[in-house]
Amino acid sequence: MEIFKKTDFDFLGRKWPFILLSLVLTVVGLVSLWIKGGPKYGIDFTGGALMDVNFIKRPPAEAIRAALRHKIAGEIEVQEIRNTQEVLISTGARDDNALQVVRGDMISTLNSAFNTQEAGKFDINLASQSALADRLREPLTRGGVLLSEDQLQAVTKAITAFRDTPPRSGLISNLDDLSGVPGVTQQVLKVVKQECFPGNFAIRSVETVGPRIGADLRQQAINVVLIALGAMLVYIGFRFEWKYGVAAVIAVFHDTIITIGLFSLLSKQIDLTVIAALLTLVGYSMNDTIVTFDRIRENLKLHVRGSFSSIVNLSINQTLSRTVLTSGLTFLTALSLFLFGGQVLNGFSLALVIGIIIGTYSSIFIASPILVFWHNVAAGKAGQTRAATVEVRPAGTGKGVKTAKTVK
Repeated sequence: MEIFKKTDFDFLGRKWPFILLSLVLTVVGLVSLWIKGGPKYGIDFTGGALMDVNFIKRPPAEAIRAALRHKIAGEIEVQEIRNTQEVLISTGARDDNALQVVRGDMISTLNSAFNTQEAGKFDINLASQSALADRLREPLTRGGVLLSEDQLQAVTKAITAFRDTPPRSGLISNLDDLSGVPGVTQQVLKVVKQECFPGNFAIRSVETVGPRIGADLRQQAINVVLIALGAMLVYIGFRFEWKYGVAAVIAVFHDTIITIGLFSLLSKQIDLTVIAALLTLVGYSMNDTIVTFDRIRENLKLHVRGSFSSIVNLSINQTLSRTVLTSGLTFLTALSLFLFGGQVLNGFSLALVIGIIIGTYSSIFIASPILVFWHNVAAGKAGQTRAATVEVRPAGTGKGVKTAKTVK
């Protein structure tokens, strides 16, 4: 499908605004990284605990941070998730032993600060199925509700499943809502009310990573990105010429640096999902550049008239429809993930959105000008060598004999 037909845009003539933009973004990003001491790594790379907490009525982030700071050592980060009552609470851990108790400390601190606990009762919103069954087994028997072990497990499983499915998402605000759950008769509900209360929050997930494992993952992620760039340089060097490979790798390296710099400016964490997005962008941007370079090579083989710069411009125009279609549709997909994908995919989708924009213009305004510059330098050296060739006459000959001699 061809959107643009016989276009003749002078892309190389408009390269300087984009080159200056890249220089500004690169410098600003590197300065931000230097001021902040490097990228802001997530717990995947630093080690620590990340807890996703869903509140019935969410307290202010600063109140959560202040409550946890008194109990848990290290930096506490509280991130509110827009349009929900959820917060992401993360904390670092200096050693593996600290991770064994941090989850319990976080829950107990949140309980004492933000839960209206009822003496002697069990928080149904923090209960696992097995814990709920253990709590209800004896009271149900005392209350005259005779359930076999299989029936008890089925009832508690139905209760926790009801609690965890949307729109409740882990929170029961009123125990009377359980009356419609299969197996919860009036007698069972009466016992549940006697033994349990609905807390103000629920723990949706907890992730913990040891600091040593995090450091290993960080080094492996850096190695993977560098190996990918090196492998692509070798591939393009054999597939085309080395000047094509170097130009393409510089452009992809440019995309990666700017994306990481913008993450630093936006104070966004870099975790394993962001590394996956960066590797995706390395391949995506490289593929976009290769398509343009392949068209340049084809036009050179066809002996298209004009300077090398005009051939490069022609090749970019010939692949313009493909670039717009591919980049445009991919950008819309990434933007949809960013807007509607939720917190888990936020870093991944943001890296894709930034990378697609940067990668598309770098293939045109960064990689291609580098290729033209390299070609012009090589052509200039070849011209100097030809100009240094002089005509000499061998001694003892009567007439001139043309020989080629290079003056060094």
